Amino acid sequence: MNIKNFGRKAYIILAAIALIAIAAPESVMAQDRAEIEATTLVKPGQKAPDFTVELVDGQKVPLSSLKGKIVLINFWATWCPPCKSELPDFDRVCADYGEDVVFMMVNMTDGYQETVEKAKAFIADTGYTFPVYFDTESEAAIAYNATSIPATYFIDAEGNLVVYARGMLDAANLQKGID
Repeated sequence: MNIKNFGRKAYIILAAIALIAIAAPESVMAQDRAEIEATTLVKPGQKAPDFTVELVDGQKVPLSSLKGKIVLINFWATWCPPCKSELPDFDRVCADYGEDVVFMMVNMTDGYQETVEKAKAFIADTGYTFPVYFDTESEAAIAYNATSIPATYFIDAEGNLVVYARGMLDAANLQKGID
């Protein structure tokens, strides 16, 4: 085999590997999106499932009581690094919107890995001001099939799911979801 032919073959093989590497992430992302769609119980345009969670003071709050308002539901936990990374943006955007958008920051309170006490201490230590709701009965998590967190759902004033995101959101994407 002469050097010229070897070089050409090596170039073709490297180019093929590069194309596969470039195309693979998009196909994996498309597969991930399909899997997310398949595991999400509620789809955009559908009525948002109702659930009841508790505020820090123990007051029970059903999602249906917020009809007529734009609602953002975020599932999070203190043991979740991506959740903790996105919380500063959620806190800032929540403060910016005031009462125009209801932020339901739903803590995945299972009583074992995540407890009400642990979540309260985390919020006190960080100084976040968004309202924290505790899903101590997993009612919200089950209603939205929140098996991975963070997960965020945007509900319109009529009580319909507009869009949702699984994974961490930054301020720009959070804003897009609200708009």
